[in-house]
This record gives sequence, C-alpha cells and structure tokens, in this order.
Amino acid sequence: MSHLSIDLHSHSIASDGTLTPTELVQRAHAQGVDVLALTDHDGTGGLEEAGRVAKELGLQLVPGVEISISWNGVTFHIVGLNIDPKHAGLQAGLSGLRAFRIERAEEIARRLAKHGIEGALEGAKAFASGQILGRTHFARFLVEQGHAKDMRKVFKKFLVHNRPGYVPGKWATLEEALSWIHDSGGQAVIAHPARYRLSATRLRQFMQEFKDAGGEALEVVSGSHSAGEAQGMAQYAKRFDLLASCGSDYHGPEQPWIELGKLPALPEGCTPVWQNWDLQGQTA
Repeated sequence: MSHLSIDLHSHSIASDGTLTPTELVQRAHAQGVDVLALTDHDGTGGLEEAGRVAKELGLQLVPGVEISISWNGVTFHIVGLNIDPKHAGLQAGLSGLRAFRIERAEEIARRLAKHGIEGALEGAKAFASGQILGRTHFARFLVEQGHAKDMRKVFKKFLVHNRPGYVPGKWATLEEALSWIHDSGGQAVIAHPARYRLSATRLRQFMQEFKDAGGEALEVVSGSHSAGEAQGMAQYAKRFDLLASCGSDYHGPEQPWIELGKLPALPEGCTPVWQNWDLQGQTA
C-alpha cells in the first residue's frame, strides 16, 4: 500500500475549531493529507460543505463526529468514523447533547459572573459560529479579556474541576454513544486516551467496557500524545484487541503545536482502523 497521509480527528467552526469546513479541507490538502475525518463535537453540521470541497480537491473525506460521554463521573470523547450523518437516531442523540451544552454554557457564565467576570455568555457566543457552544469558546473570551495568557493556561485556571467556571457534564452514556455510531453505520474510537486523568486501572476498566459494548478502535497516535504515550496506547490496543486510529485533533492555526499532515506513523504491530476501508490511492 502506498503511504497515505491519514488524519481521523479534526474540528471546524461547526463546533470549536476556528476554520470553516472549506478552509479546513483546503489546509489539509495543502499539507498533503490524503484522508481526513471531520469530527466536530456533538454535531455534523460541517460535513456537507467539507465533503463538497474534498471532492473538488481529490481528498477523501471521512464523515465523523466526536461524542461526549459520561463514564463513572469522567467525561470521555468517542469519535465515530464513517457515520451516516442523515441517520435519524444519531441526529436525535446529538441534538440532546447540544441542548445540554446550552444549559451548561449558561451555568458557566453564571459561575464566572460570581467570580467577577461579567458578560461571559455573550463573549463566548461571539467566538462560536456553529451550533455548538463549548468551553473552548469561553476560553477564547477569557484569553481575549486578559484573564490568562493562552488557551492552556485559561483552562487550568478557570474551566477544569475545582475551578470557578467548571460545570460537570451530563453527557451520553457509553452504550448510547456506541449505539448511535453503530446504528448509523460507523466505527467507534476512544479519542486521545492518554489525555484522561485516570489511573491505569481505571483506564483499562474503561477500555474493557468499551470493547465489551462493541467499540472498535483506540486513537493510538494523537496530536496530544507524546511518542511514549503512543507506544503505551499501542500496547493497550493489542491487549484489548482494538484497531488503531490516528488523529491530530486539529482545531486551527492558533494551536501551532498541532498541524495537519504531521502525524507520525502508527507504532509497529498496530492494525489500522482503516484496514478494510476503500481508500483512494491504495496500492497492493
């Protein structure tokens, strides 16, 4: 098989990315990406536009979504790949998650106001172009207002557990997310598994439950994984008999440490999630 540049996790302004679907696909193409999944949070609003542009440029677009779930009090993200965005059950589920995001945004703004930061809801909305209002939009507002130097610092200071703007998520269950993905013809992937602040025991427990519920793959290579973490996740993929995925989790050029088209190859011995896909440019 020829070496294809594959990136199966990215975001546009349809959720909390900063590029339009058109700009995202154009940038991926310019960076040499052959296969790109657009996986916006809890919505598929950018897929149609991205698909049109990808066709024009000869890039293969994989329709995807990143679904927020709650598991034992922890928020995880599950990526769905090769979903059918027209599937009614999937869209009903995602619609419920977006409704909760609005409630959560209002509560984040209330909590920030108690902390002396006024106008956060309107400020966050000014950064949101799609149907999704997320913590990233609040973070951009807080950086703009000078409350922290950059996105990483602002999250730590305001938007994570035990901080003034933290609101716990009431997301989908693991079983719900997997059923929406599978019923719409897709494969389920645990996003950036090394990023969750869990003990190894708890992470293994989650992976086992994910596998038992029919989950297919683990994001072994991620824009937020070190080389060592990728090796560790490759071992987990083998241990739980999961396919391996790779994705930058690209949100836009404001995060220069993550660029499209720069992902390292999957570690030796991984079985790629795309092994049975019909990929363009594939050679025997």
